Amino acid sequence: MRTVLVTGPGGAGRTTIAAATALAGARRGERVLLLTARGGAAERALGIRSVRPGDGPVPVVPGLHVRCVDAGDHFRREVLAFQERAEAALDLLGAAPLDEDELTELPGAEAFALLHELRAAHQAGGEPDGPDTVVVDMPPAADTVALLALPEQARRYLRRLLPPERQAARALRPVLAQLAGVQLPTQKLYEAAERWEHELAAVQAVIDHPGTTVRIVTEAGPGAVADLREVRSGLALYGHRTDAVVANRLLPTGSSDPFLAGLSGQQQSALKALREEFPEAPVVEVPHLGRDPEGVEELDALIGGATGEPAAPGDAADPWTVEDRLASEGLLVWRVPLPGAERDGLGLLRRGDEVIVTAGRFRRIRTLPSALRRCSVSGAGLRDGALHIRFTPDPALWPRGL
Repeated sequence: MRTVLVTGPGGAGRTTIAAATALAGARRGERVLLLTARGGAAERALGIRSVRPGDGPVPVVPGLHVRCVDAGDHFRREVLAFQERAEAALDLLGAAPLDEDELTELPGAEAFALLHELRAAHQAGGEPDGPDTVVVDMPPAADTVALLALPEQARRYLRRLLPPERQAARALRPVLAQLAGVQLPTQKLYEAAERWEHELAAVQAVIDHPGTTVRIVTEAGPGAVADLREVRSGLALYGHRTDAVVANRLLPTGSSDPFLAGLSGQQQSALKALREEFPEAPVVEVPHLGRDPEGVEELDALIGGATGEPAAPGDAADPWTVEDRLASEGLLVWRVPLPGAERDGLGLLRRGDEVIVTAGRFRRIRTLPSALRRCSVSGAGLRDGALHIRFTPDPALWPRGL
């Protein structure tokens, strides 16, 4: 199953390009589902007036359906389910439960709802009439990087706060409760954690799936490359692949009007810089129609090249690779691809069997491969768009004869 996550700076035309990409798939005969949390923008782009949050997929043209995520409903259901499972713990704290009609979604609820719908769409993809391709109208680029990192981070927090091995001691809880003089949290709290772990793992499997790629939409302005450089390194930090960069709203070249000619020349310079910044992905040019596209006929005018034809997914192997230099230099080198990263924004810290890598505002914690756990970090350097972390074997831990 193919998943295209469409993101970019705010105002760059993400929803329009997401709709055009989904429409292109339907025109090729695929069954496509467009997921969006911006129902109004999707309605305008597709020229329909029936996309309401929480409704089932709405047909647009043969092969294309659109679904608007209802973040408020998802938030209320999750809070009520948590209250039910954590009832004993909340009673212990003297907390008064919240009623459904007083629950209003909090900032960030939309992101959780979007991930939930993405997982559900992948489950439906296995059905006979399920989608072949899911196109997701994602939040702005920096928020998308954080959102895609969320399942991995949340699973780590759950394992630290509610370790699964503690469930083995549930038979001792009545005794411990008597000794403590208070009621201990019930098994439902651990059951809730187990359910969250299962759902987060399913979402992470979708994000890490070989058929999932990111498509970046931007306007070809003077600051386009600078705006995307940190996003590019953040996506790479988490191993996400960019299948295309869409340069939106391009003016025609060769205008006799000095003002338009100047703007067009500025855009062409930005296009050149984008191609240099993203050598691994095609930069697709989308023309400015003189207005915001409305309706499938005008979206068809935008379809062309990789804008409507998702690039075939490549190898999904872990991009963090270990290079064996023991024979020549006595080192093992862990290579972390970070294209676009700047030396001043990098951070590296080892904590036990984990390493924490920071690239700008983004941070990732990775468990060391078994061979590197028996080594000490002896240095690191940024070279050719990758962070090279050098490890020296610890004689006390390294097997003799290796």
